[in-house]
Amino acid sequence: MNFSQWSRRLVKTIAVVLALALPTALAISSADARVGGGFSSGSRGSRTFSAPPSTTTAPGSTSQFNRTFTQPGAGMNSAASAPARGGLFGRGGGFLGGLAAGFLGAGLLGMLFGGGLFGGLGGLSSILGLIIQIVLVVFVVRLAMSWWQRRHTPASAYAGGPAAGPATQSGFGSGMGFGLGSGSAPLEIQPADYEAFERLLGEIQAAWSNEDVAKLHTLASPQMVSYFTQDLQANNARGVVNKVSDVKLMQGDLAEAWREGDTDYASVAMRFSLVDKTIERSTGRLVEGSEQPTEATEVWTFVRPRGASWELSAIQQT
Repeated sequence: MNFSQWSRRLVKTIAVVLALALPTALAISSADARVGGGFSSGSRGSRTFSAPPSTTTAPGSTSQFNRTFTQPGAGMNSAASAPARGGLFGRGGGFLGGLAAGFLGAGLLGMLFGGGLFGGLGGLSSILGLIIQIVLVVFVVRLAMSWWQRRHTPASAYAGGPAAGPATQSGFGSGMGFGLGSGSAPLEIQPADYEAFERLLGEIQAAWSNEDVAKLHTLASPQMVSYFTQDLQANNARGVVNKVSDVKLMQGDLAEAWREGDTDYASVAMRFSLVDKTIERSTGRLVEGSEQPTEATEVWTFVRPRGASWELSAIQQT
């Protein structure tokens, strides 16, 4: 293959890579600014690495956690002392993660010493080769991590959840609010619990908009508050503030509820409307979002020690 043919093939390869990567990049750049920032964060105890069952409100699967302290196979309490080494090359990757790190490291060294994926073809081709290597490594490692998590998820983590299907409405407003879901869950969720979940949805969004970290500590787990604080600090550094208002639960149902020792968990799917806008602190100028209501569907997991009140422990995107 001569250099001209190789160049054309390289251009086509890059075009394909960019076409695949662009939707992801756009999704990340346009992530919602509401509480949680459009990420999947927090802990579901021993079920952190198993997906909640699908529901009428959220019939698809949830995304894996971007931010969590929980280690695979461990509950929230045992892992809350230190963040997990997540990402591509954390301990969760094992041999496959190390192998990916080795490939990427080899590409970096190759670029530094004039080699790379297409060694000998010059600095530009080395950089392009490295980009392609990174994209391929990320793709392979994501598949490997998914396989690894499935392999190390206890079989019991999938047991006991309610089957997906039409839910009976609980009467919270005309056809809206939570359905009571299945009664087969190991932990029975009462109408008062659903009212607490709906109330927390609004109160957490309000505390976030007011940047009231002290209030958030009364509504969410320490792990979730640490993420909220990081996001608020990032907004402050940008000179903006995110304002969420007119939060209204449109539909919700139970995905699963269970007990771990003296701690209760409930994961609920919620579709809600809200006005989500980010404004410049100094001028009040709208920089992101809209004055018009938008809708979002997320799975929120709530936790409570026996006899205490519910608080938010995780948000997952659908």
